[in-house]
Amino acid sequence: MKKFIVALIGFPLAFVIIYYRAKIKEFTGDIDFAERHLGAGGTYTLIFLIGVLTFIVTLIYVTCSLQDFLEKTVGKIF
Repeated sequence: MKKFIVALIGFPLAFVIIYYRAKIKEFTGDIDFAERHLGAGGTYTLIFLIGVLTFIVTLIYVTCSLQDFLEKTVGKIF
């Protein structure tokens, strides 16, 4: 049930971030390090990358791949 709720929130949130990135940029203004490191329009690129990352992390969590990945990498340390 928990994964269903995460999917119900995560996927639409990712699409909203990508679709409304211009409005988000107007709200937040220019992000200096994004403009400096990603070039002109870096704020838009950063917001887009956050949306894509949100989608990917949600997909990985819902398919149980995140737990397997963390167990095989970080789990060896702890």
